[in-house]
Amino acid sequence: MSEAFYSHARLYDLMFPGGGPAVDFYRAAADRQGGRVLELACGTGNKLIPIAADGHPCVGLDFSSDMLAEAQRKANERGVAVEWIRGDMRAFDLGRTFDFVFIAANSLLHLHEAEDLVSCFRSVRRHLAPGARFVFDVFNPSVRLLAEADGVRRARESFMDPDLGNVSVDVAEIYDAAAQVTRGTWYLSTDSEPDFVVAPLEIRSIFPQELPLLVSLGGLRLIERFGDWSGRPFAMDTPLQLCICESV
Repeated sequence: MSEAFYSHARLYDLMFPGGGPAVDFYRAAADRQGGRVLELACGTGNKLIPIAADGHPCVGLDFSSDMLAEAQRKANERGVAVEWIRGDMRAFDLGRTFDFVFIAANSLLHLHEAEDLVSCFRSVRRHLAPGARFVFDVFNPSVRLLAEADGVRRARESFMDPDLGNVSVDVAEIYDAAAQVTRGTWYLSTDSEPDFVVAPLEIRSIFPQELPLLVSLGGLRLIERFGDWSGRPFAMDTPLQLCICESV
């Protein structure tokens, strides 16, 4: 589950700041659906805290206690009430149902085995109220980009930390085709402290043809699939698989 990568919650937020079209999409979807909201793999709450601020009763579940602690700090700072729960999205029982459940930002891809994905979907199904929707987004795999994951360390965009100054980010990745998993190592450095964070991050690819089957094995039905945050229909050249599901 790439736990070490998420043990640096404050740095994670600086690398991947919240906001943008993904937050707008999930806020609008929660408003349309109404009722109680559950986010799985909620991280530091970049999407759930704005939804809670809109007045929805919200629960966030994540495997990382570090990410949840940062989420709680941010919610407190904003004066927003969210129930944060440490748990495993592969199998959970919260003893209640929700009107809107979502998994954002490729977080579903931390589950590498088909059995784990199906178990997650079955857990979601048990938590869906009548008429509820389950929404998730995962990238649309590019065979060309996967083939370019050759293990060479390459620079990504740097970011500014108020305490550390400029932080550079390098990533080295290889693609394990048999497992459909990209196995990466992320390196964070400052001028005074090279590689002060070295963390693995392993992400599965879910190809478009297999995705509806995995969803259906979990007792869900894929009712819509968009290709980007504007609602463009999914196509082979679109960057996202933005999936809207319901119980069978």
